[in-house]
Amino acid sequence: MLDGGFDLIQLLRIGVDIALVWYVLYKLIMLIRGTKAIQLLKGIAVVLAVWLLSIVLDLQTVRWITSQAIDWGLIVIIILFQPELRRALEQLGRGNIFGRSARSEEEIIEKNIDAIIQSCNYMAKRRIGALITIERETGIGDYAETGIPINGKLTHQLLTNIFTPNTPLHDGAVILKGDEIIAAACYLPLSESPFISKELGTRHRAAMGISEVTDALTIVVSEETGDISCTKNGELHRELSQESLRDLLHKNLSLSLKAPEKKSKKGRANKNG
Repeated sequence: MLDGGFDLIQLLRIGVDIALVWYVLYKLIMLIRGTKAIQLLKGIAVVLAVWLLSIVLDLQTVRWITSQAIDWGLIVIIILFQPELRRALEQLGRGNIFGRSARSEEEIIEKNIDAIIQSCNYMAKRRIGALITIERETGIGDYAETGIPINGKLTHQLLTNIFTPNTPLHDGAVILKGDEIIAAACYLPLSESPFISKELGTRHRAAMGISEVTDALTIVVSEETGDISCTKNGELHRELSQESLRDLLHKNLSLSLKAPEKKSKKGRANKNG
């Protein structure tokens, strides 16, 4: 028996109880992340804050109004969150609500890779120039701010449409983060490396430049040749086939393949068939 009347078993029980509640709350938040339910939760938090403030300041009318909102809040939540609650119950019935994270992330990455490859192949066949930068560990928000915000779901149709010639956003780089297109028409730093072939243009120099200052992965589609290239850690991989590009994306984006890599010398250009 410990001081205060609590023994080790009781403390362990309390700890497990709290951990389970927090874990369930975390999973529920992850489930509704990116949906309209998040905005509704923010509204509920504001109501609770106003209610607490009304108690502290003894604002009787405000307290009565917020109390009524809280009393009827459970019914309102059930009505407003009905799609999310139904989805959660469906996933609970399938037994994957608590074991879905890694699998879901891998599925998202696979869809992203498919979208990027479809778009690059389409543009390469038609000699449409493109510059696509994929954020990894290092944040590149400063470069995204130089362009036009998109904040749209990544699809090969949207990605291809952005680079269509004679459209307002086709110049500059598109920045991807997760499964979203963050911004288009972004400016990237140009590399001053003497190792870059003079036959390569501004897009390739910009791709090399961002790879020298961040760990981002950047794909270039040449409008002159239709060749697909990729830069990473100051290294340029040229004339990539569809299979080579897929392997490169899987190696650098997949959660299951995040082993530490050796950094190559900056500015060194490799040619991979």
